[in-house]
Amino acid sequence: MIRSVANPRLRLVRKLASARQRHKLGLFVVEGEDLVGAGLAAGLEPVDLLVAGENVSAEVLASVSGLPHPSRRIAVFRRDDLPRLAAGAAPPVGLALWHVGDPGNVGTILRSADALGPAFVVLSAGCADPTGPKALRASMGAVFRVPLGSFEEAPGRRVALVAHGGQPLREADLSGPVTFVLGAEREGLPESVVRSCEARVSIPVEPGAESLNVAVVAALALYERRRSPN
Repeated sequence: MIRSVANPRLRLVRKLASARQRHKLGLFVVEGEDLVGAGLAAGLEPVDLLVAGENVSAEVLASVSGLPHPSRRIAVFRRDDLPRLAAGAAPPVGLALWHVGDPGNVGTILRSADALGPAFVVLSAGCADPTGPKALRASMGAVFRVPLGSFEEAPGRRVALVAHGGQPLREADLSGPVTFVLGAEREGLPESVVRSCEARVSIPVEPGAESLNVAVVAALALYERRRSPN
């Protein structure tokens, strides 16, 4: 039974709060019964599994928890064990994120890709780490099921989702393999990225409305693709 906060297993959990250390070590931490259970159900083998009252005291485990109500179960998983986008075996639809830096949005987008897919998610440099704590919680376990890749790997026809000036989404040709390209809410997509796409589409909003949240746009695009002829 671990009873010291100086235990090496707990030091590792604290270290993995840093995105730099997650990338360096290739590991990430998952807290909570549901999220840990989702990882195990997806077939991931934990590097470590800490359970309050079984192999670590509840008080000591609470000292490394990042949740308002400390978890009774914390697992360490390998980043390389997450599903990866594979050439020739990708789902027919996906989301390519350009500099989406909010971890809550990245996690929510993964959740939509899981629910309204099957779909993959690819990320550019500058996107939030999908294995960070906030992104993991927002994904509700989808991170263990949605294939991930780099922005450049996205297959299929690319469709840029822009706030204004594009063809209405409901009128766009969404047949065949398609990747929706989305940018951060404030900056949107740079024109160079938009020009690299085969089409640009927009979701009409009421006059005076600035734009929609990027995670909402992703969900609407996936839903529209799902109801369109393939």
